[in-house]
Amino acid sequence: MSKVNAVITGVGGYVPEYILNNQELSTMMDTNDEWITSRVGIKERRILKEQNVGTSFMAAKAIEDLFAKTGTKPEEIDLVICGTTTPDHIYPSCASMAAEKVGIKNALAFDLQAACSGFIVALSTATSFIESGKYKKVLVMGADKMSAITDYTDRTTAPLFGDGAAVVLLEPTTESFGVIDSLIYTDGVGFKHLHVKAGGSAMPTTKETLEKGLHYTYQEGTNVYKYAVTNMAEVSADIMDKNGLTNEEVAWLIPHQANLRIIDAVVKRTKVEYGKVIINIERFGNTSAASIPLCMWESEKNFKKGDNIILTAFGAGFTWGAIYLKWGY
Repeated sequence: MSKVNAVITGVGGYVPEYILNNQELSTMMDTNDEWITSRVGIKERRILKEQNVGTSFMAAKAIEDLFAKTGTKPEEIDLVICGTTTPDHIYPSCASMAAEKVGIKNALAFDLQAACSGFIVALSTATSFIESGKYKKVLVMGADKMSAITDYTDRTTAPLFGDGAAVVLLEPTTESFGVIDSLIYTDGVGFKHLHVKAGGSAMPTTKETLEKGLHYTYQEGTNVYKYAVTNMAEVSADIMDKNGLTNEEVAWLIPHQANLRIIDAVVKRTKVEYGKVIINIERFGNTSAASIPLCMWESEKNFKKGDNIILTAFGAGFTWGAIYLKWGY
């Protein structure tokens, strides 16, 4: 019996219309375009401005885009996994809310929380479901409304984040395409360096936590940068070595869009030509779990069947990893 692989057969995406550029940010805090661009490589980011609208709105828009492009019907989907840090509510899941919005009624739907690594962890998880034979059409999303947990008076974190969502359709194949391998790790040492202090069960929301601004992203940038540079670069090189891939054989490298200097370090370590590296951080900023699939969404037209693609991410936890896949169409 032929081995069953999990192959991506379509990509959809969505970003909000509103553009928050560095010039506007400089009217809100002590910063400027040169300072932001030189440190992280971001010029602008998309922000979901509509009142009382959350991540599931963007996720549903991304699914609708995928359905329109692939001709997939809601009733064909039997599993929905959403990598997100910013669900609309503590419960129910963003995945279930997005599924409801697009008419998916008979699928299992759940969220997966691995911060900026959410998409690659969700993709690896979905791959196992496909390989088991239990599920045939799986939606794997990365979606985050990071503006909801960003303090726009904090010049160290506010310039970094944007909002967006993207989704891939994962299906079984007996051809030698799809997700070939993954390496994903977690080291809990990262908690103190990157987290949201309040709003969970350890520190529930109170008037005091709101007044102290404890519901926004807290980051010790120097420590996060140090771990991200080392681990993203090493795991990308490791998955290439494990699968016998040279830098010439890699068609595309898609890194999480957190910081241009981190991306540069991954490129230097893997020796992949810069022209093969997909980057949109200048226009979208760090969209957390959405960043890698948004890159895929924008660049889908450039991919060729059989292309070797490396995905790599690093996020809170710390959780980081890489996936090697062969493009299937």
